[in-house]
This record gives sequence, structure tokens and C-alpha cells, in this order.
Amino acid sequence: MRALLRWLALCACAFIALQLFFVLRIAAMAVLDPQSTAFERSEAWRVLTTRGALPWRQQWVPYERISDHLKRAVIASEDDGYVQHDGVDWDALEKAWQKNTRAEEQAARRAATGRAGMAPAPKVVGGSTITQQLAKNLFLSGERTLLRKGQELVLTLLLEALLDKRRILEIYLNHVEWGEGVFGAQAAAERYFRKSAAQLSPSEAARLAVMLPRPKYFEKLPQSAYVAGRAGTILARMGDARLP
Repeated sequence: MRALLRWLALCACAFIALQLFFVLRIAAMAVLDPQSTAFERSEAWRVLTTRGALPWRQQWVPYERISDHLKRAVIASEDDGYVQHDGVDWDALEKAWQKNTRAEEQAARRAATGRAGMAPAPKVVGGSTITQQLAKNLFLSGERTLLRKGQELVLTLLLEALLDKRRILEIYLNHVEWGEGVFGAQAAAERYFRKSAAQLSPSEAARLAVMLPRPKYFEKLPQSAYVAGRAGTILARMGDARLP
């Protein structure tokens, strides 16, 4: 029994130490620009080991040198309540959970009737805010477990407590993926439009925002009908997007 209590105490101490480490890292981001994220480092290793080379595009630019059109497009596409919520959009999270549950139930019924191969696998809907996406990219792996999701929520609340909305969006836009080896608004603007992030037009910004859920997929289909249609929808919503 004593050994079990000692083990539990060690686990608790390790957990607390990890959270303190995260607090210090996030607090430092108020004044220091993060050089890389956990996701970027894992992607760099994957590309390097599979291709033997590391084509990489990334350049930090301050908030003022990122087009307001891109900020509005990303908010309109990814998180239209960004400036109002506390880091987690609980209503969107609940809707995503319900949609995923229904999709899993439908897949189970198809499997029970022997029709599982007649339809694609259910699409998993995340419902994540910009702050949640940043928390995951900065510190966590891509695995989908309840433990990782719980840590993501803790990190999200820490980001919101220690940084303001403007800083969170600035870090997000400088590190979000826009294609294989393409990270940040400046790299994306140069890669797809041969211009700086400050010079992006509303339509160009909307097209970049379309790519965010699946950047490696959409970089191969830049002129697809879906990209054009979705960009038009985002463009129409950008006027209502509130900036921090």
C-alpha cells in the first residue's frame, strides 16, 4: 500500500511539474516569439526521414505586418467567436461531439448489416477554437486520446489566461501549417501568391483560409471548385469577423 501511495505521489508531482513547465513556457511567449512548435518539429523529422531533404518555408512577421484580410478570413473560417469565448467554444464542442456520435452509430449499423464497405469512414469533426489548435500545435502530439484532449483544454485555458487574444492570433498565424514544409502567413503568401503577408487581398486571404483544415491536400488542388466555392463563402463572412 505504501509503495502504491509513493507511486501516486510521484505521478502527481510529475504532473504538477509538467504544468508549471507549460506555465513558464506560455508566460515567456508574452515577450518572446516561439521559434518552433511540437508539430513543426515532428513534421520536420517526418519529412527529413522520408524524403532525405528538408524543404522548409517559415518567417516570423509581427501582427501589424499580417494582412487584416487574412486575420478576418481565418477567424471567419476557423473560429467566428474568437474574440468572445474563453478559449473553448463549448456549444461548438457539444455539436461536434453529437455529430461524431451520430456518424459512429451510422457506421456501426452499416457494419452490422454487412454494408460497411459501401460508405466512407465517418468524418471526425473537431470543433476546436484557434486557441485550442495553437495549444495542440505548440506542445502536444497528434494522437486522439482523452488524456491528450484534457491536456489540450488545460493548455488552452493557460494560453487565454497568460496571453491576450491579439498575441494568441499572432503566434497562431506565424506557425499554422499551409502545406508540406510551409508554416506561417509569410511563407504561405510567398509560396502561393509571390507576395508578403501584408499584401494579401481579401480573395487571396480567403483561399488561404480554406486550406487550413487540410493544407497538404488543398495545396495540390489550388484551383478546385471546392476551394473557389468555400473561399466565396468565407469572403462573404469576413465583414462580420471581429479582430482582437
